[in-house]
Amino acid sequence: MRLLGVGMCAAALAVGLLAAPAHAQGGTDAQALRGAGWALKDTGKDSRFRGLAAVSRSTAWVAGTKGTVLRTVDGGRSWRDVSPPGAVAEGLELRDIEAFDARRAVALSIGEGAASRVLRTEDGGATWTETFRNPDPRAFYDCLTFFDSRHGLAMSDPVDGKFRILSTDDGGRNWTVLPSTGMPDALAGEAGFAASGQCLVSAGPRDVWLATGGGAVGRILHSPDRGRTWRVAESGIPAGDPAKGVFALAFRDRTTGLAVGGDYRTGEPSPRAAAVSADAGRTWRPAPTPPPAYRSGAAWLPHLRTAALAVGPTGTDVTTDAGRTWKPLAAGSFDTVDCASDGGCWAAGEKGRVGRLEGAS
Repeated sequence: MRLLGVGMCAAALAVGLLAAPAHAQGGTDAQALRGAGWALKDTGKDSRFRGLAAVSRSTAWVAGTKGTVLRTVDGGRSWRDVSPPGAVAEGLELRDIEAFDARRAVALSIGEGAASRVLRTEDGGATWTETFRNPDPRAFYDCLTFFDSRHGLAMSDPVDGKFRILSTDDGGRNWTVLPSTGMPDALAGEAGFAASGQCLVSAGPRDVWLATGGGAVGRILHSPDRGRTWRVAESGIPAGDPAKGVFALAFRDRTTGLAVGGDYRTGEPSPRAAAVSADAGRTWRPAPTPPPAYRSGAAWLPHLRTAALAVGPTGTDVTTDAGRTWKPLAAGSFDTVDCASDGGCWAAGEKGRVGRLEGAS
């Protein structure tokens, strides 16, 4: 589902502070995050970056409008424009990017029919190869994810009443549409949101989850076998409108997950904008204290047991009790957030805005 570019509030430049009580559940994580906030990194671009891949504290990739791809290897002090020339020429919407290191990355462009494509680089973006171009005018690809450097999936909005899954087992060089026999029927109006590259996420070698909206309820589908078979669950995040539903998922491991979303239209309320699962997505419970507004991206902090971030156009929130309660961390607009295994967390969004989390111990 194409997320329309709507006018968002201007991003505040000040770094926010966390004031969570250290004696609360997850108190150790709250102490580690006290004083944390976003240090903005000047990209020199005005593209909107909804695709983000955090490789480490020093290396990150962003992808966005106008076919733009940027890469940093020095913690954001400088950015190299590594945009695929063809994507720039056609003005492709690059909404997701997955990177294995500073040299290898796979990017997804969205849109109906041939606008949905997969591009791959092995040399840090010096050259790109188009490895998939959607031949079906009914398909619209939203997100992609990788289990490891070889195995990955991409998902399309429903075709013939079912979400379509694209699979690779060679690092994105070749792609195959999986059989739909193990996919539950989609609801009327149901689709994914190409908002942050997080409507399809994986954890471990085989588990993958798919987030939906637009239908009567916001649902989350789980596959334990790399997309062959799926089980569906209601998220508790309201849908029932093309602008509402589950926008992003994050799994700390194969059992513990977060979901965030809401209504992306400016000024519209987003009650119950977050949910949690402790059983691999079989069941979801609404967060008792969710973020105060629509959130489009989420990520676990790797070295903290119960801490995660959620971002959206009105700010960043943090949880230190595994998603049950959320507190404001910083003002300013971001669309997506991602954390690397070394603890480096990055966020990206409109008007070329990119930040790296600083001040966390």
